[in-house]
Amino acid sequence: MSSAIEAKIAELGHALPVVPAPIAAYVPAVVTGNLVFTSGQLPTVEGKLLAEGLVGRDVDIETAKACAQQSGLNALAAVKSVIGDLDRVVRIVKVTGFIACPSDFTQHSAVVNGASELFGEIFGDAAKHARSSVGMAALPLGAPVEIEVVVEFR
Repeated sequence: MSSAIEAKIAELGHALPVVPAPIAAYVPAVVTGNLVFTSGQLPTVEGKLLAEGLVGRDVDIETAKACAQQSGLNALAAVKSVIGDLDRVVRIVKVTGFIACPSDFTQHSAVVNGASELFGEIFGDAAKHARSSVGMAALPLGAPVEIEVVVEFR
């Protein structure tokens, strides 16, 4: 393992993926000062979405939560790509979750908990973050979830 945080991720049964390639004109993450802002990360594994469609119609809550978790892992990969070592993370500052869903869907927070709970397991108290969870009519490539993260590092 290249870091204690990556060892913790492995201990939890996950692997830090290679940072997903952007699907348009942007970069996966940007550093300004001691903050990293990630672009929205989709729930992809080796370039393929874990699920497609609207949460609450085509995708159940548990699958959507797993998608949020994978999107969170992809966000951590984006963070690592610009700071080199996840052991440099001081805290998760903000998580924003976008949920593709019908207009009457109301369980956005339950879905985004997939990412938030994962960050808590990995970073402990340093993962206590501000958060927004919002519904969308559609997301890129038909993804059910997209997660973006702001991280403070040293």
